[in-house]
Parts: sequence; structure tokens; C-alpha cells
Amino acid sequence: MIVALALGLALLIQAFLIKPYQIPSGSMEPTLDIGQRVLVNRFVYHFDDPSPGDVVVFRPPSGVSSNGPECGVRAKPGQACPEATEGESPDTFIKRIVAGPGDTVAVEGGIPVVNGSPQQPDGYEIIPCGQGGQGCNLPEPVTVPEGHYFVMGDNRGQSDDSRFWGPLPEESLIGKAFGTYWPPNRIGGL
Repeated sequence: MIVALALGLALLIQAFLIKPYQIPSGSMEPTLDIGQRVLVNRFVYHFDDPSPGDVVVFRPPSGVSSNGPECGVRAKPGQACPEATEGESPDTFIKRIVAGPGDTVAVEGGIPVVNGSPQQPDGYEIIPCGQGGQGCNLPEPVTVPEGHYFVMGDNRGQSDDSRFWGPLPEESLIGKAFGTYWPPNRIGGL
């Protein structure tokens, strides 16, 4: 009976409160390495709005595909995708919010330019774009629609993110990553 109760409690916690996720790619390096495991608070956004700097787990738009990302509309030359495709992918991604509803976003050298101001990392590191990788320079701004967020990976030259498939609808957010628990030498907060 005690084992069944403990198992039931663990399943409830994972379903509604805190869920572990494993990092599948290098798109969030150096913040999160491939194979590292994070804990995600699944209920925080019921009480507080997401904000720039949050590391979030989410279901990306259906435009994320094995054939390459798709934008929901035709972007202007030199512009990030302004609108995502309809629906959600079954995959889960982890990225950092760089802009919120109503913000304008352009990208210069992999650095988001939000409302005309370059947003240098504050309290975390990024891997810059390098030699003109795709999506590193998108000087034509897009406006993030209400109820949406613009997300980017910290490994700016190796991340499939809002630059390519558009702003993320808030309802696609699963939760906010708040700590790492594996490997033991990387245990800590985010």
C-alpha cells in the first residue's frame, strides 16, 4: 500500500507540478549540455507571466519538421519568421525567452535587438553565431503578437528557434526550467 501511494504521489507531482526533462541537443550550450537533465516547474505560469530570460520547455509549432522549419507566412528578406504555423509539434524543446508580447525583435550577430536595444546576456553565457550562420543577421524587425513569446537557444548559430518558425504561443509553454540535477557536477539553479 505504501509503495502504491508513493508511486501515485510521484506521478501526480510529475503530471502537475515538477517534471524532469533531458536536453536532447546542443542548442542551449553553454547553459545546458546534451544529456544534462533539468527540472521544470509546470505550474508557475498559472500565477506569473513568462518573461525575457526565462528558460522554458514547450511544444514548438507544427512548422518544426524533419524537412526543416517552416514559417506560417512569408517573411520579408532579412526578417525572422513573423508568424508560426498552426498547431503543435509532438516534440518538446527548451529555449530562452528573449522577447514578449508587443515587443519588436531583430537579430544582429545572433544578439536579439528588442525594441531597438541589443539584449546582451545578463547572468548567463551564449555561444555567438560565428561566421554568418543562418539567422544570425535579421535586421528587419518583427512584432511579437499578443499571447506569444520569441525564444532563442543560447547556442545562437546552432539553434532551431523563433527566428525560423515564428513566435511561440503562450499555451504551448509546458513550464519554466529552474534547476539541473544531472550530471552531479552540474547540479544547480538556472
